[in-house]
Amino acid sequence: MDAYDVIIIGTGAGGGTLARYLAPSGKRILLLERGDWLPREPENWDTAEVFVDNRYISKDTWYDKHGNGFQPQVHYFVGGATKLYGAALYRLRREDFGQLRHHDGVSPAWPISYEEMEPYYTMAEQLYEVHGNRGEDPTEPPASGPYPYPALHHEPRIQQLSDDLASAGFHPFHAPVGVRLNEQNMPYSICVRCQHCDGFPCPLHAKSDAETLAVRPALQAPNVTLLTHAHAVRLETNLAGTAVTQVVVDHEGHEERYAADIVVVSAGAANSAKLLLMSASDLHPRGLANSSDQVGRNYMYHLSQAVLALSREPNETRFQKTLGLNDFYFRGPDFDYPMGNIQMIGKSEPDMYRGEKPLATKLAPSWALADVARHAVDFWLSTEDLPHPDNRVTVNRDGHIVLDYTPSNPTAAKRLYHQLKSMLSTMRLHEDHLVHRFAYMKSDIPIAGVAHQAGTCRFGADPATSVLDVHCKTHELDNLYVVDTSFFPSIGAVNPALTAMANALRVGEHIAGRLGVSYAAPATTAPGAPR
Repeated sequence: MDAYDVIIIGTGAGGGTLARYLAPSGKRILLLERGDWLPREPENWDTAEVFVDNRYISKDTWYDKHGNGFQPQVHYFVGGATKLYGAALYRLRREDFGQLRHHDGVSPAWPISYEEMEPYYTMAEQLYEVHGNRGEDPTEPPASGPYPYPALHHEPRIQQLSDDLASAGFHPFHAPVGVRLNEQNMPYSICVRCQHCDGFPCPLHAKSDAETLAVRPALQAPNVTLLTHAHAVRLETNLAGTAVTQVVVDHEGHEERYAADIVVVSAGAANSAKLLLMSASDLHPRGLANSSDQVGRNYMYHLSQAVLALSREPNETRFQKTLGLNDFYFRGPDFDYPMGNIQMIGKSEPDMYRGEKPLATKLAPSWALADVARHAVDFWLSTEDLPHPDNRVTVNRDGHIVLDYTPSNPTAAKRLYHQLKSMLSTMRLHEDHLVHRFAYMKSDIPIAGVAHQAGTCRFGADPATSVLDVHCKTHELDNLYVVDTSFFPSIGAVNPALTAMANALRVGEHIAGRLGVSYAAPATTAPGAPR
């Protein structure tokens, strides 16, 4: 049985970033990835292949609380979900770390403050080459430094939209985006600012994903090993049940076992919970690290809505995801509770509409679908999903994930939709059309849209109500950590990726200390350098 200093299960925003941080330590690190490298192929930029035929979606079957099977929007590749994410890299607001009262419930406080996370946010923004502009968003939390790269410029139609919003008294801002774009020196830019970014894999490695900026650099160190097609299926402990001694892996159909001083689970909120539950034993009958019965509970994934509005003039934008609006993050004009975040998503294309009969029906006969695509302006609305113990991940007798979920904050989500709809004329958009889109969900089954999944192994100070301590180590096992979005006690209303990355760096510093290693943060591309 091979032995390592650290085993990391999963290579996404959590696991990949952690590996990048620990790589210079010289310690033996094993990365286990159940998938493979995402192939670089022409289909990466084929809209029908990606959005209609689900070429890069796992073939997994999960089940809802009624026993109905569905295909979840998960991606098993080196880099995890970041391979197809939109690279919107927002910090949680400072207030998100405290208790917030919503119309439909309460968002709990975190056991650490924003100020404790802030240095790692700055480090994560540098590592993931984030573009942005401080000072435009009134809800923006304080930062110890500027963004490492300048904000992406708006294309003409989005600039017009921004100007119209500002003229109406709103506060649009340049969205923080992780793309490897050098607008000042395009001959040296890796990113070409194409329309195939949000929801697509990038064959140019121009997206700031965990494979490109974390795993690949980590593998340059001789002490880091990556094993693909390696699905961790069970964790086994010592006789006292106080430490993980073996990671049992299905590697290309064969059982293999690995050991490490420290084991980190970073498989995504649902699959991390599954692995702990599947590792039940006589000493841990409810599942590993689950004497609190909290593993799998408090599942969250944002109440997200992808919507399409129609511009009065054609929208020729290619890279649309440059604008955000947080004026309603904490309250609305006539609604004294948080509503959420509004941002742009990738520009929709005709092939995305294939099979979307509700969209075609709502817009016919006035609009042909080709005209819809030419005039479409696409928004993503994100409302905080409140943690509830009955919203949970369990495992059925066949080993499949069962997701029991009921929306926890629907009133705010509806108000945010109607708020945007009331603003359409302000933005020179047709007032009578704001149509829900399912292409970006990859499914018309709401719970299948699990890209922002979080919360199944929350961290906290009390072992009776949390799975992890403040360092994301399990309360019950001294060498077992969970470092992905599972640790979130609440999810806020912005994309969770940057928080997962920042937390991985925070925990990485702690683990390095346990290993007796002290060193500076991993080197990043210097601002202004050709990329």
